[in-house]
Amino acid sequence: QVQLVESGGGLVQAGGSLRLSCAASGSIRSINSMAWYRQSPEKQRELVARITTEGTTIYADSMKGRFTISRDDARNTVYLQMNSLKPEDTAVYYCTSTALTVGSIAYRSYWGQGTQVTVSS
Repeated sequence: QVQLVESGGGLVQAGGSLRLSCAASGSIRSINSMAWYRQSPEKQRELVARITTEGTTIYADSMKGRFTISRDDARNTVYLQMNSLKPEDTAVYYCTSTALTVGSIAYRSYWGQGTQVTVSS
């Protein structure tokens, strides 16, 4: 099994910044892609950003230029640097990882419990 633990959420004023972290632990053999999603009460869960093992990144249009995803494979950790935050960025942010565990033959997706980000106007 793989556990993902997010941290770094909180309350920030519009225009401010936050850095989210998500550390994966457990019987991990290999991690493939890692990503951040978010969900607010008004919307369905949506992709924020994704990063592959090669470092290729994908961002949702509304996050381009403001958010940066990165990963540290030595620490099995993915980060999300969020700048120029807007009230509409308020949501619960979830990290997800596709990982291969000891004793498994296929990659599976795992999710963290989420961290709240609130941006005040």
